[in-house]
Amino acid sequence: MGGLLDAAFGFPAVLFTFALVVVVGYWVLVIVGGLGVDALDGDGGAEAGGAHGALSAIGLGGVPVSVSLSALIGVAWFGTFVGSAVLGNDGFLIDVGLLAGALVVAWLATRLVTRPLRRLFPDEKLPSRSDFLGSTCVIRTGRVDAKFGQAEVTADDGSSALVQVRQTGEYELSAGETALIYDYDTDGEFFFVMPFNAAHPRS
Repeated sequence: MGGLLDAAFGFPAVLFTFALVVVVGYWVLVIVGGLGVDALDGDGGAEAGGAHGALSAIGLGGVPVSVSLSALIGVAWFGTFVGSAVLGNDGFLIDVGLLAGALVVAWLATRLVTRPLRRLFPDEKLPSRSDFLGSTCVIRTGRVDAKFGQAEVTADDGSSALVQVRQTGEYELSAGETALIYDYDTDGEFFFVMPFNAAHPRS
């Protein structure tokens, strides 16, 4: 028993032991319903984005970060643990070689595991402001001019959003009218609109 503990908490397995505890705790929360499988891919900010980019760069993308990391950490820990238990911690070079070998095996195993799983997690196109270009909207403020205006626009998925809109001043737009979104100002973060009937005149 003491030898197994030494293997688990000795170098190099210890590098993955505590990470494995976190992984197990994470999946326990997933099972009991406290978290979703893609929790690490949600609004995780730069950290989640950086992890996803790093995993994709080594061929482990296409699935949630939690799946790739769990497989990578689990296999790496198992490899270093078994290697340490069999070979013992008899030398630094042996330990470094064991660590390198375990990482290579973990990468190969994770790549094999994640490849068939990618079809279960198809790439989801993130919504973009450019998606609204060419769409119609309904003016929700009493007026729209070069400095003021809001409109409601409906996305392809049926959801609606209230956006800031402006116009060049050559049109009259008021609440309830339908307008066409034709451009976006990235500095001001607003859309340019024009009367829908002006863009599509009646014959």
